[in-house]
Amino acid sequence: MTSKQRAYLKGLAMTMDPIINIGKSGVTPELVASVDEAITKRELIKLSVLKNCMEDPKALAETVAGRTKSQVVQVIGKKIVLYRRNSKKPKIELP
Repeated sequence: MTSKQRAYLKGLAMTMDPIINIGKSGVTPELVASVDEAITKRELIKLSVLKNCMEDPKALAETVAGRTKSQVVQVIGKKIVLYRRNSKKPKIELP
């Protein structure tokens, strides 16, 4: 992913609300399954790391991205943005 594409995705993610929360249990198989389902439908999703989660948000982002075969767009504070292109019906056209 180029920096121009990453900047474009960051701009799209600014107006989004987090759809999945990561709590004290961290990365569970259920969490990975729900992220995978959401990212298949939307391509670009935002996650929120709750205060009771003691893990580092950057490490969580890399773990979830690795397990869902997606890319980390950005990690700001306790917010994570992930992207994965839908091969069948792409919704987001990258520049």
